[in-house]
Amino acid sequence: MSSPAISRPSLAADVPERSDAQIRRVIIAASLGNALEWFDLVVYGFFAATISRLFFPSTDETVSLMLALGTFGVSYLIRPVGALVLGAYADRVGRKAALLASIVLMTIGTFLIAIMPTYGTIGVWAPIGMLLARLIQGFSVGGEFGSSTALLVETAPQRRGFMSSWQYASQGLTTLVAASFGALLTSLLTTSQLDAWGWRIPFFFGLLIGPIGFYIRRHIDDGQEFKQAIGSRSPLLDLWHEQKLRVLLAVGALLISTSVNYLILYMPTYAVKQLGLPASSSFAATMVTGLALTILPPFIGHWSDRVGRLRIMAFAGSLMMLTAYPAFLVLNGHASFTVMMLMMVWLGALKACYSGVLPALMSEIFPTETRASGLSISYNIAVTIFGGFAPLIITWLITATGDKLAPSYYLIGCAFASLIALLAIRKHLALK
Repeated sequence: MSSPAISRPSLAADVPERSDAQIRRVIIAASLGNALEWFDLVVYGFFAATISRLFFPSTDETVSLMLALGTFGVSYLIRPVGALVLGAYADRVGRKAALLASIVLMTIGTFLIAIMPTYGTIGVWAPIGMLLARLIQGFSVGGEFGSSTALLVETAPQRRGFMSSWQYASQGLTTLVAASFGALLTSLLTTSQLDAWGWRIPFFFGLLIGPIGFYIRRHIDDGQEFKQAIGSRSPLLDLWHEQKLRVLLAVGALLISTSVNYLILYMPTYAVKQLGLPASSSFAATMVTGLALTILPPFIGHWSDRVGRLRIMAFAGSLMMLTAYPAFLVLNGHASFTVMMLMMVWLGALKACYSGVLPALMSEIFPTETRASGLSISYNIAVTIFGGFAPLIITWLITATGDKLAPSYYLIGCAFASLIALLAIRKHLALK
C-alpha cells in the first residue's frame, strides 16, 4: 500500500484570488455549521451529569453517567456512514450542496434534543429518543468537516492555512459560548431548576444557528479549484484503491487534536466528579480555554502558510506529550479554580497551535477530486474511535484503576501516535 509523493496541488497557483468580502462570506458559511456541530457536542458533554440523571437513571451514579457518555459515543458510530455518503456527494455534486444537507439534518437533531421529554415522563422512550437525535446529528456532521474544509481551502488555495484554521477557531468560539452557558446556568439556577428546564436553554439557543447558516450557505459558490478539477465519478473507490495510506496518515495526524478536544469537553465532569470543584468554576476555566481556541488558530494558520505545517504541529504535539502528566499531577495535588484554569489554558494553547494547522495539512494530503471524501472519512474515523468515546474511556480508566491521572496517559499515547504519523507524512508524501 503506497502512495506517490505529492506536493501542494499546482492548480492552486492558477486559481484567481477572491475578494476579501467573498472570503469573509465563505468563512462564515463554512464555520457556522461547524459551530452548530461543536456547540451541541460541547453542551451535551458539559451537561452529561444532568442528562444522565434525567434520561439514564440508575441507582449507581457512575453507571448512569457512563450510560449518558456511552450514548454520546455510540452516536459517533454513524459518523463514518455520514462521511461516506456526504463526502462522496460533495466530491461528485459540490461542497455547497453537501453543506446545505448537513446543516438541515443537524438542526433537526438539535431540535429533537431540545424538546425531548425525560425518562420520568415517557420512560424508556426518552433514552431511545435521545439516541435517535444523536444519530441524526452524527450522520449530519459526518460530512461537515470534509465538505467545509474543502470549500475553505479551495476558495483561497494560496492561503490554505489561514482559511482552514477557521474550522477550529469556530470550535473554540462555540466552546467559549457553551462554557458561558454552563457557568451562568450552574451559578444562577438550583439543581432542581437545572434538571427541570435549565439544561434545555443552550440547545434552544443552538437552534438559532441552523436557519442562519442555511441562508448564508445558499448564497455561496464552490471554489474555483473544485470547479476546474476533473471530477471523480467514484471518489470512494479511488480512495480505497489508491489512497489508503493517505487516509491512514490523516487519521494518525488527527489523534492528538481530537483527544484534546474531547478531554476539554470532559473536564467540567472530571472537575466535579474527581476533584470536588464546583461546576461553575470548571465552566469558567473552560471559557478561558475557549477564548484561546478562538483567537490563536487563524494566526497559527497564517504562519503555517509561510513556514510550513509539520514543524509547527510537531512542536505542539511534543509539548502536549511531555506536559500532560505533570499538568494532571499538579491539578490533582492542588485542585483549585486557578490551577485548573492554568492547566486548561496551557492545553488549549497547544491544541490551538496544532489544530490551527491541521486542516490545511489534511487538505494537502488528498487531491481535489477526492478531497471532501478523504477529509470526511479520515476525520470521522479518528473522532469516532479516539474522540467520541474518549469521555467514556477516561471515566472507565479512572474507575478501573483508581488513578485520577488516567486522562494524561490517554493524551500521551495519542500524542505519540500523531508524531509518528507526522514523520510518515513528511517521508511518504513529501509535505512540509
